[in-house]
Amino acid sequence: MGRATTKIDLLTTATTNYEKLNTLISDLTEKELSTPFNFSKDEKKKEAHWKRDKNLRDILIHLYEWHQLLLNWVHSNQNGYNKPFIPEPYNWKTYGNMNVEFWKKHQGTPLEDAKRLLKKSHTEVLKLADKFSNEELFSKGVYKWVGGSTLGSYFVSTTSSHYDWAMKKLKAHKKNCSKM
Repeated sequence: MGRATTKIDLLTTATTNYEKLNTLISDLTEKELSTPFNFSKDEKKKEAHWKRDKNLRDILIHLYEWHQLLLNWVHSNQNGYNKPFIPEPYNWKTYGNMNVEFWKKHQGTPLEDAKRLLKKSHTEVLKLADKFSNEELFSKGVYKWVGGSTLGSYFVSTTSSHYDWAMKKLKAHKKNCSKM
């Protein structure tokens, strides 16, 4: 299925990809869980996140923090506080630095806590998405604070698309571990 463009597709793909991610996680071996991520030998993996995240906890916390961005952004704007999606001092050009701050913030967070936080935030995001109509989610111009995009596109980006990103990274790690 392509990128969701309806409420039903959004909720379905977010749920399906979350379940696929959890299945992938539950299938990780002890070796895969204990081996730090290292993608330095793959020249195609140049984006900063390939160097930033060192383990499963880092990925789960990244997903959780992006859920928090979405939840805080929607709630603030619904309550009349005009707030950008990316909080100051960051913007869409510097959000990589924000991701590093999220990473630093959670270096002491245990894996089990990261799993629990992500499960809770995933549920909260889907409950929030379900409160909106299809038109509110996928029609442009409904909410001024969304800008030129749709509200639903933010939900897709922070759920199913982000879960795809996480699975791609975990599969690459599994492949690296199998070569050891």
